[in-house]
Amino acid sequence: MRVFVTGSTGFIGTAVVRELIDAGHQVLGLARSDAGAKSLIAAGADAHRGSLEDLESLRSGATAADGVIHTAFIHDFSNYGPAEEADRRAIETLGGVLAGSDRPLIVTSGTLLAQPQASLATEEDAPNPSFPRKSEAAALALAARGVRASVLRLPPSVHGNGDHGFVPRLISIAQEKGVSAYIGDGLNRWPAVHRLDAAHLYRLVLEKGTAGASYHGVADEGVATREIAEVIGRQLNVPVVSKSREEAADHFGWLAHFFGIDSPASSTLTQERLGWRPVQPGLIADLKAEHYFEHTADAVPLHG
Repeated sequence: MRVFVTGSTGFIGTAVVRELIDAGHQVLGLARSDAGAKSLIAAGADAHRGSLEDLESLRSGATAADGVIHTAFIHDFSNYGPAEEADRRAIETLGGVLAGSDRPLIVTSGTLLAQPQASLATEEDAPNPSFPRKSEAAALALAARGVRASVLRLPPSVHGNGDHGFVPRLISIAQEKGVSAYIGDGLNRWPAVHRLDAAHLYRLVLEKGTAGASYHGVADEGVATREIAEVIGRQLNVPVVSKSREEAADHFGWLAHFFGIDSPASSTLTQERLGWRPVQPGLIADLKAEHYFEHTADAVPLHG
Protein backbone atom coordinates (compact mmCIF):
# COMPACT_ATOMS: atom_id res chain seq x y z
CA MET A 1 0.00 0.00 0.00
CA ARG A 2 1.22 3.51 -0.78
CA VAL A 3 0.52 5.62 2.32
CA PHE A 4 0.51 9.42 2.58
CA VAL A 5 1.68 10.45 6.08
CA THR A 6 1.33 13.97 7.47
CA GLY A 7 3.63 14.85 10.36
CA SER A 8 6.02 12.30 8.88
CA THR A 9 9.17 14.00 10.21
CA GLY A 10 7.88 14.40 13.78
CA PHE A 11 8.47 12.32 16.90
CA ILE A 12 5.51 10.03 16.24
CA GLY A 13 5.50 10.35 12.46
CA THR A 14 9.06 9.13 12.01
CA ALA A 15 8.21 5.98 13.95
CA VAL A 16 5.10 5.48 11.81
CA VAL A 17 7.15 5.85 8.63
CA ARG A 18 9.65 3.26 9.85
CA GLU A 19 6.88 0.86 10.89
CA LEU A 20 5.16 1.12 7.51
CA ILE A 21 8.32 0.66 5.47
CA ASP A 22 9.45 -2.31 7.56
CA ALA A 23 6.04 -3.92 6.94
CA GLY A 24 6.42 -3.56 3.16
CA HIS A 25 4.35 -0.44 2.55
CA GLN A 26 5.50 2.53 0.48
CA VAL A 27 5.44 5.91 2.20
CA LEU A 28 4.86 9.38 0.81
CA GLY A 29 5.68 11.80 3.63
CA LEU A 30 4.59 15.42 3.88
CA ALA A 31 7.67 17.62 4.30
CA ARG A 32 7.69 21.34 5.07
CA SER A 33 11.43 21.82 4.50
CA ASP A 34 14.39 20.57 2.51
CA ALA A 35 15.81 19.04 5.69
CA GLY A 36 12.57 17.17 6.31
CA ALA A 37 12.50 15.92 2.72
CA LYS A 38 16.08 14.68 3.01
CA SER A 39 15.33 12.81 6.23
CA LEU A 40 12.36 11.08 4.61
CA ILE A 41 14.39 10.03 1.60
CA ALA A 42 17.15 8.74 3.90
CA ALA A 43 14.52 6.63 5.70
CA GLY A 44 13.41 5.08 2.42
CA ALA A 45 10.26 7.16 1.91
CA ASP A 46 9.27 9.57 -0.84
CA ALA A 47 8.98 13.24 0.11
CA HIS A 48 5.98 15.41 -0.76
CA ARG A 49 6.57 19.12 -0.14
CA GLY A 50 3.78 21.04 1.53
CA SER A 51 2.13 21.84 4.86
CA LEU A 52 -1.19 21.63 6.70
CA GLU A 53 -2.07 25.13 5.51
CA ASP A 54 -1.31 24.22 1.88
CA LEU A 55 -4.52 22.39 1.07
CA GLU A 56 -3.53 21.73 -2.52
CA SER A 57 -0.44 19.86 -1.33
CA LEU A 58 -2.70 17.73 0.89
CA ARG A 59 -5.04 17.01 -2.01
CA SER A 60 -2.26 15.93 -4.32
CA GLY A 61 -0.60 13.81 -1.63
CA ALA A 62 -3.83 11.99 -0.81
CA THR A 63 -4.64 11.56 -4.50
CA ALA A 64 -1.35 9.72 -5.02
CA ALA A 65 -1.94 7.34 -2.08
CA ASP A 66 -3.88 4.20 -1.21
CA GLY A 67 -4.43 5.46 2.33
CA VAL A 68 -3.64 8.43 4.59
CA ILE A 69 -2.33 8.66 8.16
CA HIS A 70 -2.76 12.14 9.62
CA THR A 71 -0.43 12.76 12.57
CA ALA A 72 0.41 16.44 11.99
CA PHE A 73 -0.85 19.25 14.21
CA ILE A 74 0.37 22.80 14.77
CA HIS A 75 1.24 22.78 18.47
CA ASP A 76 0.92 26.48 19.24
CA PHE A 77 -0.97 26.67 22.53
CA SER A 78 -0.74 30.48 22.51
CA ASN A 79 -2.65 30.52 19.21
CA TYR A 80 -4.73 27.37 19.54
CA GLY A 81 -7.83 28.49 17.65
CA PRO A 82 -6.11 28.88 14.26
CA ALA A 83 -4.16 25.63 14.84
CA GLU A 84 -7.39 23.73 15.50
CA GLU A 85 -9.03 25.29 12.44
CA ALA A 86 -6.07 24.35 10.24
CA ASP A 87 -6.37 20.77 11.48
CA ARG A 88 -10.10 20.63 10.74
CA ARG A 89 -9.61 21.98 7.22
CA ALA A 90 -6.78 19.52 6.58
CA ILE A 91 -8.93 16.54 7.67
CA GLU A 92 -11.84 17.67 5.51
CA THR A 93 -9.51 18.15 2.54
CA LEU A 94 -7.95 14.72 2.90
CA GLY A 95 -11.35 13.11 3.33
CA GLY A 96 -12.71 14.87 0.30
CA VAL A 97 -10.07 13.19 -1.85
CA LEU A 98 -10.79 9.74 -0.37
CA ALA A 99 -14.59 9.98 -0.63
CA GLY A 100 -16.16 7.31 -2.81
CA SER A 101 -13.26 4.90 -2.34
CA ASP A 102 -12.32 2.30 0.26
CA ARG A 103 -9.03 4.07 0.95
CA PRO A 104 -8.51 4.53 4.72
CA LEU A 105 -7.94 7.79 6.58
CA ILE A 106 -6.58 7.61 10.14
CA VAL A 107 -7.01 10.82 12.13
CA THR A 108 -5.00 11.42 15.31
CA SER A 109 -6.77 12.57 18.45
CA GLY A 110 -6.13 12.32 22.20
CA THR A 111 -7.62 10.34 25.05
CA LEU A 112 -8.05 13.65 26.89
CA LEU A 113 -10.69 14.54 24.29
CA ALA A 114 -12.88 11.60 25.29
CA GLN A 115 -15.90 12.20 27.52
CA PRO A 116 -15.69 9.17 29.85
CA GLN A 117 -18.88 7.50 31.02
CA ALA A 118 -16.98 5.50 33.66
CA SER A 119 -13.71 5.58 35.62
CA LEU A 120 -11.68 4.64 32.51
CA ALA A 121 -12.03 6.36 29.15
CA THR A 122 -12.77 3.75 26.50
CA GLU A 123 -12.95 3.65 22.73
CA GLU A 124 -16.74 3.83 22.91
CA ASP A 125 -16.76 7.17 24.73
CA ALA A 126 -17.78 10.08 22.50
CA PRO A 127 -15.50 13.10 22.11
CA ASN A 128 -16.15 15.95 24.51
CA PRO A 129 -18.05 18.59 22.50
CA SER A 130 -16.69 21.40 24.68
CA PHE A 131 -13.07 20.60 23.79
CA PRO A 132 -11.79 23.09 21.18
CA ARG A 133 -9.96 20.56 19.02
CA LYS A 134 -12.43 19.08 16.52
CA SER A 135 -10.32 16.35 14.91
CA GLU A 136 -12.72 13.60 15.88
CA ALA A 137 -15.84 15.47 14.85
CA ALA A 138 -14.32 16.09 11.43
CA ALA A 139 -13.32 12.42 11.05
CA LEU A 140 -16.72 11.11 12.16
CA ALA A 141 -18.49 13.50 9.78
CA LEU A 142 -16.41 12.05 6.95
CA ALA A 143 -17.24 8.50 8.04
CA ALA A 144 -20.94 9.40 7.92
CA ARG A 145 -20.40 10.44 4.30
CA GLY A 146 -18.91 7.07 3.41
CA VAL A 147 -15.22 7.81 3.89
CA ARG A 148 -13.29 4.99 5.59
CA ALA A 149 -12.18 7.37 8.33
CA SER A 150 -11.23 6.21 11.82
CA VAL A 151 -9.72 7.87 14.89
CA LEU A 152 -6.61 6.90 16.83
CA ARG A 153 -6.52 8.49 20.27
CA LEU A 154 -3.12 8.91 21.88
CA PRO A 155 -2.55 9.47 25.62
CA PRO A 156 -0.98 12.65 27.00
CA SER A 157 2.41 10.94 27.19
CA VAL A 158 3.76 9.28 24.07
CA HIS A 159 7.25 8.50 25.28
CA GLY A 160 10.56 7.21 23.98
CA ASN A 161 13.93 8.47 22.82
CA GLY A 162 13.48 11.90 21.23
CA ASP A 163 10.34 12.78 23.22
CA HIS A 164 9.80 16.53 23.47
CA GLY A 165 6.30 16.49 24.95
CA PHE A 166 4.78 16.84 28.40
CA VAL A 167 7.22 14.73 30.44
CA PRO A 168 10.38 16.47 29.17
CA ARG A 169 8.68 19.76 30.02
CA LEU A 170 8.13 18.49 33.58
CA ILE A 171 11.83 17.64 33.74
CA SER A 172 12.75 21.14 32.53
CA ILE A 173 10.51 22.74 35.15
CA ALA A 174 12.09 20.62 37.89
CA GLN A 175 15.53 21.69 36.71
CA GLU A 176 14.50 25.36 36.64
CA LYS A 177 12.70 25.36 40.00
CA GLY A 178 15.01 23.01 41.90
CA VAL A 179 12.12 20.75 42.97
CA SER A 180 10.08 18.05 41.24
CA ALA A 181 6.43 18.69 42.00
CA TYR A 182 3.02 17.08 41.72
CA ILE A 183 -0.39 18.60 42.42
CA GLY A 184 -2.34 17.82 45.58
CA ASP A 185 -1.95 14.18 46.59
CA GLY A 186 -0.54 13.30 43.15
CA LEU A 187 -2.90 10.35 42.75
CA ASN A 188 -4.41 11.64 39.52
CA ARG A 189 -3.35 9.42 36.63
CA TRP A 190 -1.88 9.83 33.14
CA PRO A 191 -2.17 7.10 30.49
CA ALA A 192 0.90 6.56 28.32
CA VAL A 193 2.31 4.62 25.37
CA HIS A 194 5.74 4.13 23.83
CA ARG A 195 6.09 5.71 20.40
CA LEU A 196 7.04 2.39 18.78
CA ASP A 197 3.93 0.69 20.14
CA ALA A 198 1.87 3.63 18.90
CA ALA A 199 3.45 3.36 15.44
CA HIS A 200 2.55 -0.32 15.27
CA LEU A 201 -1.05 0.52 16.13
CA TYR A 202 -1.25 3.11 13.35
CA ARG A 203 -0.32 0.37 10.89
CA LEU A 204 -2.92 -2.02 12.26
CA VAL A 205 -5.65 0.62 12.04
CA LEU A 206 -4.55 1.39 8.47
CA GLU A 207 -4.76 -2.26 7.50
CA LYS A 208 -7.75 -3.42 9.54
CA GLY A 209 -9.57 -0.40 10.96
CA THR A 210 -13.31 0.15 10.64
CA ALA A 211 -14.89 3.35 9.36
CA GLY A 212 -16.22 5.50 12.19
CA ALA A 213 -14.36 3.56 14.89
CA SER A 214 -12.12 5.02 17.59
CA TYR A 215 -9.01 3.21 18.78
CA HIS A 216 -6.88 3.83 21.87
CA GLY A 217 -3.08 3.72 21.75
CA VAL A 218 -2.75 3.14 25.50
CA ALA A 219 -0.21 0.84 27.18
CA ASP A 220 -0.17 2.25 30.74
CA GLU A 221 -3.82 2.87 31.68
CA GLY A 222 -2.88 5.40 34.32
CA VAL A 223 0.42 6.33 35.96
CA ALA A 224 0.08 8.42 39.13
CA THR A 225 1.56 11.88 38.59
CA ARG A 226 3.25 11.63 41.98
CA GLU A 227 5.15 8.57 40.73
CA ILE A 228 6.26 10.54 37.67
CA ALA A 229 7.45 13.40 39.87
CA GLU A 230 9.29 11.00 42.19
CA VAL A 231 11.26 9.43 39.35
CA ILE A 232 12.17 12.87 38.00
CA GLY A 233 13.25 13.95 41.49
CA ARG A 234 15.48 10.90 41.95
CA GLN A 235 17.05 11.30 38.51
CA LEU A 236 17.77 15.00 39.06
CA ASN A 237 18.58 14.62 42.77
CA VAL A 238 16.08 17.34 43.75
CA PRO A 239 13.35 17.31 46.42
CA VAL A 240 9.88 16.02 45.50
CA VAL A 241 7.10 18.28 46.78
CA SER A 242 3.36 18.76 46.53
CA LYS A 243 1.85 21.95 45.14
CA SER A 244 -1.68 23.04 45.87
CA ARG A 245 -3.92 23.75 42.91
CA GLU A 246 -3.52 27.44 43.67
CA GLU A 247 0.28 27.12 43.58
CA ALA A 248 0.31 24.85 40.52
CA ALA A 249 -0.36 27.56 37.94
CA ASP A 250 2.66 29.56 39.06
CA HIS A 251 4.88 26.48 39.26
CA PHE A 252 3.87 24.62 36.09
CA GLY A 253 2.52 27.46 33.92
CA TRP A 254 0.18 26.26 31.15
CA LEU A 255 1.07 22.63 31.98
CA ALA A 256 -0.74 22.85 35.34
CA HIS A 257 -4.12 22.18 33.72
CA PHE A 258 -2.93 19.01 32.00
CA PHE A 259 -0.82 17.70 34.89
CA GLY A 260 -3.75 18.08 37.29
CA ILE A 261 -6.21 16.00 35.27
CA ASP A 262 -7.14 12.47 36.32
CA SER A 263 -7.51 10.83 32.92
CA PRO A 264 -6.97 7.04 32.95
CA ALA A 265 -7.84 5.31 29.68
CA SER A 266 -8.22 1.74 28.47
CA SER A 267 -7.20 0.07 25.21
CA THR A 268 -8.96 -3.23 25.91
CA LEU A 269 -11.31 -2.95 22.93
CA THR A 270 -8.50 -1.89 20.61
CA GLN A 271 -6.42 -4.88 21.63
CA GLU A 272 -9.36 -7.23 21.16
CA ARG A 273 -10.36 -5.83 17.77
CA LEU A 274 -6.95 -5.41 16.17
CA GLY A 275 -4.72 -7.84 18.05
CA TRP A 276 -2.47 -4.99 19.19
CA ARG A 277 -0.17 -5.79 22.11
CA PRO A 278 2.16 -3.12 23.56
CA VAL A 279 5.63 -4.63 24.06
CA GLN A 280 7.88 -1.61 24.69
CA PRO A 281 8.90 -0.28 28.14
CA GLY A 282 6.24 1.52 30.15
CA LEU A 283 6.47 5.20 31.02
CA ILE A 284 8.20 4.80 34.39
CA ALA A 285 10.77 2.33 33.06
CA ASP A 286 11.44 4.57 30.07
CA LEU A 287 11.65 7.67 32.26
CA LYS A 288 14.59 6.11 34.08
CA ALA A 289 16.57 5.99 30.81
CA GLU A 290 19.37 8.53 30.36
CA HIS A 291 17.91 10.01 27.17
CA TYR A 292 15.17 11.78 29.14
CA PHE A 293 17.69 13.91 30.98
CA GLU A 294 19.89 15.05 28.11
CA HIS A 295 17.90 17.60 26.06
CA THR A 296 14.79 18.99 27.73
CA ALA A 297 14.97 22.77 27.58
CA ASP A 298 12.81 23.21 24.49
CA ALA A 299 10.15 20.65 25.32
CA VAL A 300 6.66 21.38 23.96
CA PRO A 301 3.53 19.20 23.91
CA LEU A 302 2.90 16.88 20.99
CA HIS A 303 -0.85 16.49 21.08
CA GLY A 304 -3.94 17.55 22.94
